[in-house]
Amino acid sequence: MNRKIGFIGCGNMAQAIIGGIVQSGLFPEDSIIGSAKSIKTLELVRGTFDIKMTTENILVAKEADILFLSIKPDQYAAVIEEIREHVKKEVIVVTIAAGITMDWIEEQFQFPLKVVRTMPNTPSLVREGMTAFCMNHKIDSEEKAVMTSLLESFGKSEEIEERLMDAIPAVSGSSPAYAFMFIEALADGAVKDGIPRDKAYQMAAQSLLGAAKMVIDTGKHPGELKDQVCSPGGATIEAVATLEKNQFRGAILKAMEECTRKSVKLGRE
Repeated sequence: MNRKIGFIGCGNMAQAIIGGIVQSGLFPEDSIIGSAKSIKTLELVRGTFDIKMTTENILVAKEADILFLSIKPDQYAAVIEEIREHVKKEVIVVTIAAGITMDWIEEQFQFPLKVVRTMPNTPSLVREGMTAFCMNHKIDSEEKAVMTSLLESFGKSEEIEERLMDAIPAVSGSSPAYAFMFIEALADGAVKDGIPRDKAYQMAAQSLLGAAKMVIDTGKHPGELKDQVCSPGGATIEAVATLEKNQFRGAILKAMEECTRKSVKLGRE
């Protein structure tokens, strides 16, 4: 594909996406350009992925056919004002920030624009990302195919209605953090029982990876798969009962509510 992909901002999320794209081989390194304010970040990204890096956002805007605005929500207005007059006429602008709508992006650029709103997650770095996305009506079928291929070069993607995008961080954008906490807690419990920490992390992480793959590959309800592990009168059902008594599911639901609330707030700010 002869398109130039640009990243304004090269923080953790952008690095995860860049890493996934490079590993996939769908786009060569010389088709990717990024900008970073920090020289340390610039050198890290350039050294890790061997892509063109600059401190100049305008340079990225001029070169990119697909432009990722991989910056914090409160930086969007200022960055768009900076690059507005320098982007290509047919550029596809991709957002990855919570709460930023496609209509708002067009309003900031002040001219008709092709926009893709996405919410990826950091497992994109190992090509196991989950990206929810929506596109405005200016994206044609060929461009949609290109964008879908791009998003799926670093994991899986799901197209959803924009009205649902504020709920995505809670279920997939932020949820790797919950999973990492769960892995850490499982490992702590194993260490408490005498298992070496490195082995505990491996066993906990692989168990979650395997459980997730079972849900995806079998298509069975998670509750059914859980029941298959819980033998009558066994140790697993005792553990499950304890989790329920301590509001395991309730704590997750509350965390997701707060995540969604904050995502909406960020967009309004």
